[in-house]
Amino acid sequence: MRKVYLDNAATTPLRAEVVNTMSSVLMENFGNPSSSHSFGRNSKNILESSRKSIAKELGAMASEIIFTSSATEATNWILRSAVKDLGVKRIITSKIEHHATLHTILVLEREYNIKVDYLPVLDDGVLDISLIDELLDESVISLVSLMHVNNESGEILDIAKVGEFCFKKKAYFHCDAVQAIGKLSFNLQELAIDFMVGTAHKFHGPKGIGFAYIKKGTVLQPLLYGGEQEKGFRAGTEAVHQIAGMAKALELSYVHLEEEKKYITDLKEYCISQLIKVFPDVKIIGKQAFYNIMNVVLPFDTSKTAMLLFTLDMKGIAVSRGSACQSGSSKPSHVLAEFLTLEEQQKPNIRISFSHLNTKDEIDYLIEVLKTI
Repeated sequence: MRKVYLDNAATTPLRAEVVNTMSSVLMENFGNPSSSHSFGRNSKNILESSRKSIAKELGAMASEIIFTSSATEATNWILRSAVKDLGVKRIITSKIEHHATLHTILVLEREYNIKVDYLPVLDDGVLDISLIDELLDESVISLVSLMHVNNESGEILDIAKVGEFCFKKKAYFHCDAVQAIGKLSFNLQELAIDFMVGTAHKFHGPKGIGFAYIKKGTVLQPLLYGGEQEKGFRAGTEAVHQIAGMAKALELSYVHLEEEKKYITDLKEYCISQLIKVFPDVKIIGKQAFYNIMNVVLPFDTSKTAMLLFTLDMKGIAVSRGSACQSGSSKPSHVLAEFLTLEEQQKPNIRISFSHLNTKDEIDYLIEVLKTI
């Protein structure tokens, strides 16, 4: 059976160079990076050179990068420590954030009685960020938590503008940049961002490894106790092969950024044109948004909703209805529910997300299969 993978916002296949890098570390540099002998020192060198490489790609300092198992872990740590240790009393966010952010904030709201404000969601999932300036109050220690690129709609947040609002009112800014890192250029030295999180498997790196960017001078309490790893913030022996793979994946993402961005942009535009050609009443969310993500509300009968993904999967096509973390749910995405009409929410929808490995031929196959449903 033919296999077509169009769910790159959920995870991405590893580049061959990343696999080679990880294999080499596993076989040749297995020492514990906390050990003082040569085996340990070799692993420590790989660990720190990987940290420097990631920091360089993002315009950060190596000391500002802390390795975690995932962006979810990093977000949980940052938000909890901000409330518990930095004294944050108010959080401004939106209802279209990833559940790693939303669910953590709900727990913190219950535990610490913090005030939570949600920004209005406009058409196609665009946030009204102008309200941030009005909502922030210098007399209350506040944190703004917003994602850079929405993982379902593809809408792009103006993080420079949000950072300006936060800097002006002395508020902290936490940014979930999971979908943007490796696909957009960054210079964190020029942005008023206090915390940023990323994960390797979104940019053709391994699963199970991510990082937190903690701006210099911002002091959080440790995430895990029991050792001095990760500058005392996260105890536990580091997964050196995962970290080396993440650094290699990020490096290659930026080496090939412009050519792959152009290729994927053209592919998305081709997909849009073919969908409109075959299904004139299709609603395309994120048409002008991020270049590798689009969400499609298909002009099919609502009875097709439950079986749509199953039918596509039986034909070897991998797409999703939204975040992979909600996979299997027949309910509409919490993101799309914020700005689609009730009628649109009941219609079948799919998220299509591209990588440089996809082809126009695969798009044609997707369209042909959709025509049969």
